[in-house]
Amino acid sequence: MRVLIVFVFLFSSFTIAVAYEALVGPTGVLKYDKTKAYDGYTLFAPVAKCKTIYLIDMEGNVVHKWDMGKPSITQSAVLLPNGNLLRNSWIRKGAATTIGGAAGLVQEIDWDGKVVWEYKLWTPTEIQHHSFHRMPNGNTLLLAWEFKSLDDALAKGRKPNTFPTSVYDRGKHYYGFWSDFVREVDKKGKTVWEWHAWDHIGTGPNQLDINYKLPDAVGGTYPNFDWSHFNSVRYIPESDQIILCSRNFSEFYLVNHKTGAIEWRWGNPSAYGQGEKPSWYDNGDQQLFGPHCVTYLGNDRFLVFDNGSERPEGNRSAIMEVNRKTGEIVWQYAAKDSSSFFSARSGGVQRLPNGNSFVTSAGGGHLFEVTPSKKIVWDYVSPIHKGKPKCFLEDGDEHNKLNNFLFLAYRYGKHYPGLKGKDLSKKVPLTDCPEFWKLYNTNQAKKGRRIGRERNN
Repeated sequence: MRVLIVFVFLFSSFTIAVAYEALVGPTGVLKYDKTKAYDGYTLFAPVAKCKTIYLIDMEGNVVHKWDMGKPSITQSAVLLPNGNLLRNSWIRKGAATTIGGAAGLVQEIDWDGKVVWEYKLWTPTEIQHHSFHRMPNGNTLLLAWEFKSLDDALAKGRKPNTFPTSVYDRGKHYYGFWSDFVREVDKKGKTVWEWHAWDHIGTGPNQLDINYKLPDAVGGTYPNFDWSHFNSVRYIPESDQIILCSRNFSEFYLVNHKTGAIEWRWGNPSAYGQGEKPSWYDNGDQQLFGPHCVTYLGNDRFLVFDNGSERPEGNRSAIMEVNRKTGEIVWQYAAKDSSSFFSARSGGVQRLPNGNSFVTSAGGGHLFEVTPSKKIVWDYVSPIHKGKPKCFLEDGDEHNKLNNFLFLAYRYGKHYPGLKGKDLSKKVPLTDCPEFWKLYNTNQAKKGRRIGRERNN
């Protein structure tokens, strides 16, 4: 018999206002305020050495799961209104580049795990990556890279000697210049629309500067062959516009679906020659630093996950709600202690029907729900560590994207159309770990007392 001791007082003193991230600590549901959290189910897919996509309830119990075959690594997954799963997966074999986020395969999978639709884009010159979006008409938007030679880039105005002739990674040389594009395909896989960043190169406010590179102080070391590194695509049916987000330009864009024109951009005016550039110690006029995931809230407002990596005034991630009409941040959440919420790469945010925001802090496998008044009401650290359950992250564990990394997770309400008629009654604990949130909710825990729990080996 052994005794597992949980030191609740270390946690209870600060989680009321901030999220929880640490290199050492418990996993699973850490906090759950039933009166303020949005009741529903959370969909997430552990990336490292895991073939399973999980749907869990608010207490961390598995109510459904999809066990994937090959390719097994899921980058991101969403639950469609028809009850099917839409995911993208990393093919890996025969990769033409090692840029982070490469996938190659998008699949629609029914409730029982059968593939009912798929689209593959994994060639020496075109690779699907990061993001996808199912449109109301049934078509699918795919984010992808296309290969351009160094001569192609020079012909477009790229200055000589501003990128490597090759990048050496894992014993192999990779050549060329990769540019982003968006492809819309119908249910038969036929291409019905495309948008190419390559067609919008220039130095104006509605163009992309082929020579732009983040200042060294804020990410200038990003691989130069990975020029723009878009990582998110969304469609706005009300205005027939597409939202794109660029990590390397540190901004997001509104693109007219009919004309292809870039109609608005926000986050980094220095990317098009306006505003003050960041310095080694000052953010300048730049608002975003390596962002991921932008969604439209309606009423000209957008919600963006800003990673805040390589930020001169200190690394810290933040959730920002931006008003397009004014260009101002009207609401944001950032932890008081940056170590409590920081994902250097990847991540996302979803606005829930009750007004709360559901956040994926990818690097630590950390999910949390925050209210408009900036109170954390649900807090979760993925217990799937290198593909296996782990109750407690200990000193010395590799706490990064190599183990419990989550690219993006989503919360679905109990009345979401995709869950209608589904049997969610079988609740299976994801692990046999102590239920920390129940300990936290006790009066003893809130007073900072030490609580022990005995368990048989």
